[in-house]
Amino acid sequence: MRAPVLLLAMLSCTALLAACSGAAEVASPTIPAEFAGRVNPLGPSAASAGASLFATNCASCHGAEGRGDGPASAALRPAPTNLAAIGQVAADDVLFWRIRSGVPGTAMPAWRGILSDEQIWQIVAFIRSLK
Repeated sequence: MRAPVLLLAMLSCTALLAACSGAAEVASPTIPAEFAGRVNPLGPSAASAGASLFATNCASCHGAEGRGDGPASAALRPAPTNLAAIGQVAADDVLFWRIRSGVPGTAMPAWRGILSDEQIWQIVAFIRSLK
């Protein structure tokens, strides 16, 4: 009887560690050198322009408040990232890179060529304003 309980406990711990490491990878993945260290040149005042861009381009998947619960989210695997949470821990360079380059293995597209760098920074500022 002890073996199944021990096995279940080990599997639970493994799953928990895997989930935690995935969250850490989203918040601070290995970022390409061309993006590393970038800081939003626009600052928090760009959040209002970012809100409009976010509503148009991002809310269908990430939801109006960035929680990953937009109307399209139910059909996406993996589910869209909760940007309200990630925006509190991820650095500007990570957010900019992920928006500009997309996220392989997910539905997150690369916005390079669709949005200007300035518009991407505006969205980063908006993500920072989410609570």
